[in-house]
Amino acid sequence: MKASFLTGIRRLETRVVAAPGPGKGLLLLKNRMVGICGSDLHYFNEGRIGDQSVVYPFIMGHECVAEVCAIQEEASRFSPGDMVIVDPAVSCGSCSQCRAGRPHTCLNLKFMGAPGQLEGALAGMLAMPESCCHPAGNDLSLRAAVMVEPLSIAVHAFRLAGIPAGSTIGILGAGPIGLCVLFESQKAGAGSVFVTDRRAHRVAAAMKAGASWAGNPERNDIVQEILERETEGLDAVFECCGDPEALDQAVSILKPGGRLVVVGIPAAERVPQDLHALRRKEITVIHVRRQNGCIATALEHVRANPDLIESWVTHVFGIEDAQRAFETASGRSDGVIKAVIAFG
Repeated sequence: MKASFLTGIRRLETRVVAAPGPGKGLLLLKNRMVGICGSDLHYFNEGRIGDQSVVYPFIMGHECVAEVCAIQEEASRFSPGDMVIVDPAVSCGSCSQCRAGRPHTCLNLKFMGAPGQLEGALAGMLAMPESCCHPAGNDLSLRAAVMVEPLSIAVHAFRLAGIPAGSTIGILGAGPIGLCVLFESQKAGAGSVFVTDRRAHRVAAAMKAGASWAGNPERNDIVQEILERETEGLDAVFECCGDPEALDQAVSILKPGGRLVVVGIPAAERVPQDLHALRRKEITVIHVRRQNGCIATALEHVRANPDLIESWVTHVFGIEDAQRAFETASGRSDGVIKAVIAFG
C-alpha cells in the first residue's frame, strides 16, 4: 500500500509499505478519504505540538472515512463493504479517566497520527478496533463523511461550554473547526454569532453559513465592530485559530462573566495572557481536548445538512500529491478551507 511519510520539516514522501495484518478485535479498513487537520499542519510546519515531537519518518492524519475490508471473529457489527467513520482515539477503558467517563483523556491513550502513539491515517489501509468505528452508511458522500470527526470537536466544545440558547457568540477563526463551531451554534439555538478570519474567502464562507457578522482582523477593528453591535459584550467566544492575539481579542469582546472556549492549538509552547483582564471580568476559561463520545451526534448533524458541510471540503488530492496538499492547507492559499487526501 502507499503511505505518506513526514521526513522532515515541511517534507513529505510517498512510499510503498506493507499493509497491516489481522489482529484480535480489529477491523481491516481500506482508506477512502483523510482530512488534513490543524494539528497535522503543526507537525508539518514545526515538527511538534508542545512537548510532543515528531520522530522521523512519521505518518500523520486522523480524520478519516474508510471501507471495511475484513473482520475478525471478535468484530461482529460490520460486514465487508460497510463505510465507517473512524474515531482516532484508542482508550484503555480501565484507568481512572476512562472510569470517570473521560476516555478522551485516558491515561494510556493511543491516538492516530500522534508521535509515539499510533501510526497516522495517511495510508491506504488501516487496522482499528471495532469500538473506534462508527457506521456511516453507504449513502453519505465522502466529502461529508470526512467532516464528521472535525464536527465532533465542535459538538464537544458546545457540550463543555454549556451555553444557553439565545446566547451571543464570537468565533475567532473560520477554518474548518471554526465553521463547524458556527454550524453547531445554530444547532444550539444561539443568538447573534460573530466570526473573524484573516482570509477573505473564509469570511465569505462564514457569512454563507449563517454568521450574523464576519470580518477580517487585518482590515477591521473587530473589537470595535462587535462591541458596536453588542455593547455589553458577548456571552461566549470560541477561539479556533491558535493565534495568541485572538485570546486578547476574545477577552476584550466578552461580557463580564463570559466564557472563553479555547479550541485552537497555538504554535508556541507557552502563551501569555492578561490575567488581570480575565480576573476583572471573571471570565471562565474552558479548554477543549478533542472530543468525548460525540461522533454519533456529529454524524446526525452532518446528515441534516450534508451539502453545506461538504462544501467546506474545497481541495481533494491523491496520496502522491500529499506535499502539495499540505503546502496548500498550510498556506491557506487558493481559496482552501478543507484539504483532503482521497484514496482510490
